Amino acid sequence: MADYFGKEIFKLGFGLMRLPKNADGSIDIPQTSKMVDKFIAAGGTYFDTAYVYDNGDSEKATKAALVDRYPRDKFTLCTKLNAWMMCHDEKSAKQQFYTSLERTGAGYFDFYLLHALQRSNYRKYDEYHIWDFVKEQKKKGLIKYYGFSFHADPALLEEILTEHPDVDFIQLQINYADWENPGVASRECYEIARRHGVSITVMEPVKGGSLANPIQKVKDIFTAAKPDASFASWAIRYVASLDGIITVLSGMSNLSQMEDNLSYMKDFKPLSVDEQKVIAAVQAALNEDKSIPCTACHYCTDGCPAQIPIPEIFAVKNDEDKNKSWDGGKQKYAIATQGKGRASNCVECGQCESACPQHLPIINLLKECRGME
Repeated sequence: MADYFGKEIFKLGFGLMRLPKNADGSIDIPQTSKMVDKFIAAGGTYFDTAYVYDNGDSEKATKAALVDRYPRDKFTLCTKLNAWMMCHDEKSAKQQFYTSLERTGAGYFDFYLLHALQRSNYRKYDEYHIWDFVKEQKKKGLIKYYGFSFHADPALLEEILTEHPDVDFIQLQINYADWENPGVASRECYEIARRHGVSITVMEPVKGGSLANPIQKVKDIFTAAKPDASFASWAIRYVASLDGIITVLSGMSNLSQMEDNLSYMKDFKPLSVDEQKVIAAVQAALNEDKSIPCTACHYCTDGCPAQIPIPEIFAVKNDEDKNKSWDGGKQKYAIATQGKGRASNCVECGQCESACPQHLPIINLLKECRGME
C-alpha cells in the first residue's frame, strides 16, 4: 500500500454509537470500560463518537469509560457536529462543539467531523459558517484534524471535496454489500476520495450489524471457505484491505464482539486473492436478496410526526419475509409498534426519506408493511 495520512493507525476503530445497555436503557459503563481496556491493550487508539449519539450519552460514556481512566496521549478521539439535528440556528450548531468538549472532558479532539452531509442538509454547514468555525478551532489547537462524514451521491462528494480541498480526512460508508449499491455507491465515493488524495475512516463496515448475521446463502459461502472465521471478520477485513483507510469503525455492543474483532485485527492481514473471490461470490448472492437494507441508525425517526418506529417495522418485515409466521407477522408487528405509530399512520411528509443515509424509499416501504397490522 502507498503512504497516506493515517496509515500507521490501528486498523480497527472503536465506534461508540451502539454501546452495551442496561435494562433501563442507559449505557453500561462497567462493560464499556472493559471493552475499552481490551481495545487499548491490543493496540487500539481510535475512538469515534458524536454529539447526537444516544442524545449525548455516548459522549458522556466516553468520558467515564475512556477519558477519565487513561492518559490523554494513549488514545485519539473523534466526535462530530451535526448542523441539522438537535440544533435550530448557527449559535446552537456551534455550541455543539463546546458541549462535546464538556461532555467528554477530552480537552481537544484529535479528529473532528461535520456530521452526515447529504443533499438535504449540506448547505446548512455553509449557512451556519461551520467550515470556518471548525478551522478556527483547529488553529486554536482544539482540533488536530478535521473533515466530514458523508451519506450522499458521488457527484456531491466531488463537489464538496473540490470546494474544501484542505480537509484532512473523510468518513464514508463502505462495505462489500454496498460496494456497487447505487443508493450508497461505496466504490465510486471511495475512488473519488482517493483521487483527491483524502484518507478515509470507514463507518458501517458491517452495515448496522446485518453482515455479522447475513442471509443463509451468504453464511454457507463463508462457512465453506473458512469455517472458523466470524461473518463480521470478512466484512471488516474486506474494508481494511483497501488503500487509504485510516481505520475501520466497528460499533461494538458487548465484550464478545470486541474479542472477536481483536482476534483478527490485532495482527491484521489483508484479504488474499482467494478470499477476495469468496467476497465476490457473496456479493452475487446478496444481489438476489430483497430484504430492506435498513441499518437501524434511527435518523429517520427523529422528527417523525407520527412517531413511527421505522427501523423496527422494517426488521419485522424482513424477519417475516424470511421466516413466515402463522399470523403473517401481526404479533411481532404489534410488539414492535406498541405505544408508537404504525405504518398506516404515515402522513408522507418525507422527513424520514430526507434523513435516511441509505436513501431508502421509506414511504412506499411503509405501505408494504401495512399488511402486518
